[in-house]
This record gives sequence, C-alpha cells and structure tokens, in this order.
Amino acid sequence: MLNPEPILRVFPLPAHFGLVFGFGNNALNLNSKKSTDLPLGPMQRILLFLSVFFILNSSIAQSIPENFQKAKNELSSKDYWTAINSFKPFLDFEKYGNLANYAAFHTAEAYLLVNQPGQAIEVLRPAYSRNWNKSDELKYLLALGYFQNGQTVDALRIVQQIKNQEVLEKAYNASYEFASKTSPSFLVTNLEEFKTNEGYTAALAFVLQSKSIMTAGEREALKMISESGKNPVIAKDEILDIVVIFPFTSGSSAVSGMASNDFLFELYQGIEMGVEDLKRQGVKVTLQSFDSKRDLKVLSSLLQDPAVNNADVIIGPIYPDESVMVSEFAEAEKIPFIHPLSNLGERFEQLKYSYLFRPSAVTLTKNTVSSLKKQGWGREVAIGYSGTSRDEKMAQDLAAEFAKEGFTVVKNERIDQRSVNSFLQGLGISRGGSAKVDQVILLTDDPAIAQPTFALMESITASVPVVVMDSWLTFNFANFEMLEFPNFYFISNNTLNFGTEEMKQFKNRFYEKYLAYPSLNTLLGSELVYWVSSNTDLKNGLSFRNSLDQNSFQNGRFTFGFNFRNSNNNLYSPILKLENGELIPLN
Repeated sequence: MLNPEPILRVFPLPAHFGLVFGFGNNALNLNSKKSTDLPLGPMQRILLFLSVFFILNSSIAQSIPENFQKAKNELSSKDYWTAINSFKPFLDFEKYGNLANYAAFHTAEAYLLVNQPGQAIEVLRPAYSRNWNKSDELKYLLALGYFQNGQTVDALRIVQQIKNQEVLEKAYNASYEFASKTSPSFLVTNLEEFKTNEGYTAALAFVLQSKSIMTAGEREALKMISESGKNPVIAKDEILDIVVIFPFTSGSSAVSGMASNDFLFELYQGIEMGVEDLKRQGVKVTLQSFDSKRDLKVLSSLLQDPAVNNADVIIGPIYPDESVMVSEFAEAEKIPFIHPLSNLGERFEQLKYSYLFRPSAVTLTKNTVSSLKKQGWGREVAIGYSGTSRDEKMAQDLAAEFAKEGFTVVKNERIDQRSVNSFLQGLGISRGGSAKVDQVILLTDDPAIAQPTFALMESITASVPVVVMDSWLTFNFANFEMLEFPNFYFISNNTLNFGTEEMKQFKNRFYEKYLAYPSLNTLLGSELVYWVSSNTDLKNGLSFRNSLDQNSFQNGRFTFGFNFRNSNNNLYSPILKLENGELIPLN
C-alpha cells in the first residue's frame, strides 16, 4: 500500500514574492536594535524560485515608473489595498507592455493576501492569455487563486499546463494541500483526469488510508496508484520555523524606543540567542517576529500572515486577551502555541496545541504541598500572598490542598511591602519571639516585598522554614548564604541552574555580543528555544505533543528540567534549597 511521505503544509501565497525586486523581510528586526535581516520566512523559502520572476530585463528595469516603485513599497509594507490601487494603472498592456504582466502578478498577489481570490483570478486572466516567458509562474499563481476560491478542478487543470519542472513540483505541493481536504468520492471520480499530478495522487492515498473502511472503488483507485510505480514525491521541510508574536509596542510608538531592560526585549534577545546556538549546532531554523502593538485588530491581521500560518511553533503573545485569540488560532491550525511566562493555564487544560512553558499555578500548588508533606516540618502553615492573579489563586488553592492533607492554615492573607513584616512578626517571627507556625509560604515575585522580609530575617535568629518563589534568588540585595540559619526554600518556576558549564559559556557569549550579562528573561528565552527544538522532529514527522509524551522528564539546558508528559505545562517544579552555594531539589 502506498505510504505518502510526510509533507509540509503549503499555503496559498508567501508574505510577498518579490524578494530580489526590492521587497525586504516584513518581520520585525529586534537584534539589539541593529538593522540586520532575519531569516526568510517559510513561504518565501518554499517559493523562492519565483524570485527570478522579478529580475527584469535591463530595458524594463531602467524605466520603472516612480509610481510603480511606490506600489511595490506599499506591497512590501503589507498595505495591500493601497498597493492594489497603485498597481491598477499599470495593468494597461497596450501602454506598458511587459510591465503590465508584472503589475498583474503583483496585484493578484495582493488580492490573495487579503483573501480576494476571485479578484486575483480576474486580474491574471488577461496576462494568462499572452505569450510570455514567465507564463508557468503566472499559471502557478492562477492555480493558487482557483484553489483558494474553491475551484479545485479549474486549479488542477491549470497545473496540468505547467511545463517548467521546478514550478511544477511546487504546484504539486499546492495540489496536495487543497486536494487532501476534498472528499474521497471527488478524488476517486477525477483520478483519471489528474493521475499524472503527483500531489493529487498523494492526496488520494492520504485520504483513503485515513479511512477505516474503503469501498471497492476506493480500493481499486489506491491499487492503481500503487501499481503505477509513481510514488508521490512531495517536498519535505526539515526546517524549524519559529514565529514570535509580542506586544513590543503600543499605538504609534516605535520598536526603536524600547528600553534595553524591557522584559519583552530581554526575552526576545534570549530567543534570538537560542536560535543562533541551534544554527551553530547545524540545526535548520528560522525566526520571525511580529509586533501585536497590544491591539487585537492588529493581532487578528497578523494571524493572516502566511509566515504565521506556516509556523512550526508560535511563541507569545503575553496578555490574556491576546493569548486567547492566538490559542484559538493555534487550535484551528494545529500549530503549537506557547505562552513563555504565565503560570495561569487553566484555560488551556482541555486544548491540544496550547502550552505554558512554565508550571501552571495548579502544578505549583500541588507540588508545594506534596514536598512540604514529605519534609515533616509540622502541620501548621501560614501563607502570605501579593495581589497578582497567580499569587491570589495559589493562596486559595494551597489552603484547600493543605486542608485535604491534614494541615492547619494558621494565617492566609494578602501582604505588601508595608505589611509583610507585621505579618511575620504576628507569627512570632521576631527578635526574641517564638514561631507559632511550622513553615511560612510567601507568594510574590515583588522585590519590594522581598527586601523588608530578607532584612527582618537577617536581623533575627529565626529558623522557621520560609518558602518563597525562585525569583527571590535573582534579587541583588539578598545573600541567602549569609543568614545564620539556611531557612529559605524556593518554589521552582523553571528555575535557572547557574552552576552549569553550559550556562557559563552562554553568559560569556552573550557578554561578548552585548557587553552585558544576560537577564533572567533572556536565559528563559534561550531555554524555551532549546526545549522547543528538543521536542521537534520534523524529519520523521513526530508531532510536538507525541514527542513531549515520549520524552517524559527532560534535563534542561539552563534549568533543572521539564516534564510535559500528558500535560500542557511543566509538571517538574520541585522545592529547592541552597547548600554550599548550590541549588538542590528537596527529596
């Protein structure tokens, strides 16, 4: 039985074809605000052969009207409707000759990018009837228009007219993409007419083999393909295409105005460095970034970009409303979407393609209770929490979980920088006092709360265990090893393991490039890319989900590790202790 090779999802059109015609990369460039190009997007790469289409002969190139150049620039900047109107005057073949064919191609391209395939077809038809040295490329674009317009038979007939082998192979890919979404009866009925189209026959084999029961006619069609000796050869893409969507700016503000210590800028720096490290190791990978501008309308438009549609993984955005929109898109398109920082993942629990890179608040809660139960420090606990959504949820869930396990929650209240010390002193954690609880949990990443807490603990000799978030390890005012009693413990939230040789090498490379050491967010960004790459097997077609389930626990590159088995968040979140300058998970 025929077994078609795994194929790349082929989309109707690249972001823009005219790369050598003056159109640069339309993604953001955030390489520390240096003006260097990011790698080509997936659709540009798939259809890069069409770039020769835009190498005009010298006589035309030297006489391009200024308004034509203006239209090209509008297309490049994704102002598609304006570009369409700007190209229209140049569609007059009697006046502009061969330049009209280029204008038709560009106009059709823009129409397809705004989902107007019918208009694209109308623009291309006059040029299609002309004798032109790039007629096969134009036929390919016309076929894409028919496919996108739901005229599958018309599209397949156009594909049959293509002679150029390189163009034809790309047309076979498009044929597979669209034909594989049609019914078995359609494919079997039209097999005789399109049996030479390798994409069509591969689609037929794929659709029929997906059925549990085949009719006699379907079995005969599959047998005919197998006996033809034409095993469909469909393009395989072993390149990891990463798309980042962050709200880098808002409104009319520019990316160049971002502060170098902005947490999104730091996170992106880490992602970029992670991609560079993969390339150094010989991994084929691209990175494109997009600015959602904290605007749902802008974000909705970005989700129509072919580079986003054809991504292997989408990282970001950050805010809940934007994350929900991208999550819905990811589920529909079957593209893994990863929230890089959040712990609030309940909305993703029943979804297949939406992930938290970090542990969820539920995971943090369950692991904290489980770990403290094993330590046997006692059954009385106090909880202080900040006003963030995560901390409030964790405090509520911890109280419920502790109660189930037979603990007594002596105190559970919100704290801030003014009240935290009175909270602790009320528990007997004061000079000359005697602790009234067996352990204290402080849920906050706020250094303004951490600083007075640490100052109090430095000034007294309390030995009661204080469990805090791992972010406290990064606060420059806290030297936990100088305390008389090593009574601070840290809830791992993808905690960085600073003592590894690989961490030291990365920090040195980063310093050589930026004359500064990487921040926490930068290191997490790089670790995120490492984790994505470790669970992506494009060559063998293993899905991201299946890879996560097979790998179970994975060592991190910079962190203590991951466990995403049957989970959409990192289940590995131990409580850590400092011992001789080294972080060690509690047993």
